[in-house]
Amino acid sequence: AMSKSRSPTTTTTIPAPEHEAFVRMKPDPIPFSRFLFNSQEGTVLGRGPLSWAKIGTFYIVFYSVLAALVAVCMWVFFQTLDPRIPKWQMDQSLIGTNPGLGFRPLPSEDNVESTLIWYQGTEEKNYKMWTDALDKFLEDYRTPGQVSGRGQNIYNCDYNQPPPKGMVCDVDIKQYGPCTLENHYNYHKSAPCIFLKLNKIYGWVPAFYNESNSLPANMPKDLKEYIKEREAKEQHTMNTVWVSCEGENAADIEHIGQIQYYPRRGFPGYYYPFENSEGYLSPLVAVHFERPVRGIIINVECKAWAHNIKHDRHERLGSVHFELMID
Repeated sequence: AMSKSRSPTTTTTIPAPEHEAFVRMKPDPIPFSRFLFNSQEGTVLGRGPLSWAKIGTFYIVFYSVLAALVAVCMWVFFQTLDPRIPKWQMDQSLIGTNPGLGFRPLPSEDNVESTLIWYQGTEEKNYKMWTDALDKFLEDYRTPGQVSGRGQNIYNCDYNQPPPKGMVCDVDIKQYGPCTLENHYNYHKSAPCIFLKLNKIYGWVPAFYNESNSLPANMPKDLKEYIKEREAKEQHTMNTVWVSCEGENAADIEHIGQIQYYPRRGFPGYYYPFENSEGYLSPLVAVHFERPVRGIIINVECKAWAHNIKHDRHERLGSVHFELMID
């Protein structure tokens, strides 16, 4: 039988190129120092002088326009404000319509939360801290030029002579009896003076207790008697925000002793309303503790009295608390 012959299979091989390698070449990295400053190309951070000039010009114009817009907005905003008249008043304001009562002298700033007035009556170096504090507080009252605008618009007010428009009432500290600088405010006699002031609220007008038959039940008895006496003798002085100071509890009432008020027992109505006039100073009442018992702490609470003054010891509305101790 004849057999068929199978032709041999041939394979074609492509020879690899000799002495060559298919290697992908990477560019040389630019050194960081050359990126910061390239002396050959004259670039800084990869930018030339012209590029930096364009960027600088852009930011100068951008921030100049931004500053101008802010300035215009602020100018428009300040046009809505009055330097003397607050935008929000009375019920719309944060301080509301109920004034607080403050006292001086205050303890040192190191003990700002304390309300204790404590000293030894016979040692000047001990009570000098308190008299110096009163000197500083009363400096504006003693020297009219200390307050801007004060001196040229002071008016000698009275209950029948309220201040004309643009004028402010004088506060004569020479009327404070023994509570004067020359007398060391009586601290050296263990009978100190404490000064009271009513906090300022723009536009607030007190509703006076000017009739003895409409006094509140919780008003101290001695103040009621004082108002009745004023009503009988000096009816024209009844428009006053009355003031009372007394011990907080039975023991304090027993130890506080006799109290006198100068120049009168309250803040005269002709000082109100407060309208932020140049040179205005709040009226003061000097409370003279004539014979407080020595060696114990006496808790004292003072209140201002008007129909529209509410008393809240915790919120410090219409009243003030302090302690007095004389060794």
